[in-house]
Amino acid sequence: MPSLSDPFTVDFMQRALLGGSLVAVVCGVVGTWVVIRGMAFLGEAIGHGMLPGVALATLTGAPVLLGGAASAVVMSATIGLLHRRGRLSYDTAIGLLFVAMLSLGVIIVSHSGSFATDATVMLFGDVLALQAGDLVMLAVALVVTLVVTVAFHRAFVAAAFDPRIAQTLGLRPGLAQAVLVGLVTLAVIASYQAVGSLLVIGLLLAPAVAAGQWTTRIPTTMALAAALGVLAVYGGLLVSWHAGTAAGSSIAYTAVMLAAASAVLSRVVARARRPASATARTPVPERDARPLPSTTGVS
Repeated sequence: MPSLSDPFTVDFMQRALLGGSLVAVVCGVVGTWVVIRGMAFLGEAIGHGMLPGVALATLTGAPVLLGGAASAVVMSATIGLLHRRGRLSYDTAIGLLFVAMLSLGVIIVSHSGSFATDATVMLFGDVLALQAGDLVMLAVALVVTLVVTVAFHRAFVAAAFDPRIAQTLGLRPGLAQAVLVGLVTLAVIASYQAVGSLLVIGLLLAPAVAAGQWTTRIPTTMALAAALGVLAVYGGLLVSWHAGTAAGSSIAYTAVMLAAASAVLSRVVARARRPASATARTPVPERDARPLPSTTGVS
């Protein structure tokens, strides 16, 4: 019977596993904040915002990742500008630019003779084609993500729960929001080669959602989300190897299935614990359960 480690004796599968794991850790850390702040739509929009730059780079022979990064940065900056200077709400600005950039990317790529192939790589990535240079880039992205996350942790927490208090404490919630958008942009750019612009949102959200079922502290959620993301990469690559399916899609689908399984399992565990805790609870006499009379002068 073949071992589960047999596929990873091949060089390109080893690079795919290492690169995918680096992507999973980056997305696990950033994705935790994406879930907490409700920024899923922003992550998806930035992913599609890369398409015009990637398309132009494909047609001109420029580095694809550089073109995508430039396009994603323009997308992020324009969203912030429209929100600050215009009368548009944050989600409206994201929605308009989302459609505009996606459409522009498809228009540009449609002029290429290899439209179908280019579009597939853009949207779904090619984790099996990762090279040593890609792994170095992913390692650098991970280091930057961890350093920035640690440096701005207090500001992120304060801005997430009460921006006014964060401003009072001198934590600059506006800067924290801009840095967080930058981290989302970095995660999307770094993940592009592995899972493409369409599927990166799966690794940003699913592991963090799955981890949130079991943890209450943000650092713990990040660590568990990263671990579940690595597990999704491993499982997705195994499915891709044995079933002959697309690697990036298999990884993203595995991550979503882990989130679904985590949700179901957490409910089962909660129901199993409920009778035991109810039995162990000491009944409170009705006369003692009445609220105490209010005392004036006590806040």
